[in-house]
Amino acid sequence: MNKNDLVSAVADAAGLSKADAGRAVDSVFDTIAASLKKGQEVRLVGFGTFVVTRRKASRGRNPRTGEAIQIPASKQPKFRAGQALKDAVN
Repeated sequence: MNKNDLVSAVADAAGLSKADAGRAVDSVFDTIAASLKKGQEVRLVGFGTFVVTRRKASRGRNPRTGEAIQIPASKQPKFRAGQALKDAVN
């Protein structure tokens, strides 16, 4: 399922136009991204939790040249599925 499929499914399930459903889906994604950017976690009970983790700086290798490179530290978004979502999938 891609974003257009998701918008169509939300529009059908909620009785909205595709334009309204598209704005709703975009708003949800933007709100989650803004919260993660502030360092806050987003917990959706029964669905899962979005969190930001820190990745330490490390050394790696350029696959073309084999040269050692320094990989900078970064923040990574992560998603942990909630129990209800796990149960729905299994």
